[in-house]
Amino acid sequence: MGIFKKKKVDMGPKKPWYREWSEAMIVAVILALIIRTFLFQAFKIPSGSMLDTLLIGDHLLVNKFIYGTHIPGMDGKYLKIRDPKRGDVIVFEFPGDEGKSFFERRDFIKRVVGQPGDIIEVKAKQVYVNGQPVTFEQERHKDPDTIPAVASPRDFAGPVKVPADSYFVMGDNRDYSFDSRFWGYVHKSKIKGLAFIKYWSWNSKGDLLHKIRFNRIGRPIN
Repeated sequence: MGIFKKKKVDMGPKKPWYREWSEAMIVAVILALIIRTFLFQAFKIPSGSMLDTLLIGDHLLVNKFIYGTHIPGMDGKYLKIRDPKRGDVIVFEFPGDEGKSFFERRDFIKRVVGQPGDIIEVKAKQVYVNGQPVTFEQERHKDPDTIPAVASPRDFAGPVKVPADSYFVMGDNRDYSFDSRFWGYVHKSKIKGLAFIKYWSWNSKGDLLHKIRFNRIGRPIN
């Protein structure tokens, strides 16, 4: 019985380490850009407008494809699963930054209160949608005083009708939130996605042993 020897396959000269490393980095960057553009993006909470739902220092993941994916160089959004609905916590480009450079634009995070066509009114801090009182379990009122309508739209606003393709949004920390009561509506084209999970939380004011909020990591955003 003959003996067969395995023939070695000539794979050519081995790539130098720096070329292998650079090619791996390029692939990683391309994958990261695809994920960031079409699937998920990370955001950090810088202010207290969503207390106590979101704390300053919470880091979030945002689902970018649920409301449709924006393809660079093309108008509109594609492969949409659904539209934003009342109660969703969304990240969007602040409408007041329209016309500013890319580096000057800010991302806001608020809760959807009014959908296209809804009539929104705020009376003595109570929100009414189409004439019916609507209260979210996550909303907080930390200022016991009521500001009259002539001084501020915080506690008395509307009634207003939400335009087509737009949304009325408010922060859960109702008395300390700069939202649709003050600057108007969020057009669907400005919405970046649905905030759905806290993947990290850092308390910059806590002591060394309590800077990481372990009890918030991995928690869904409701």
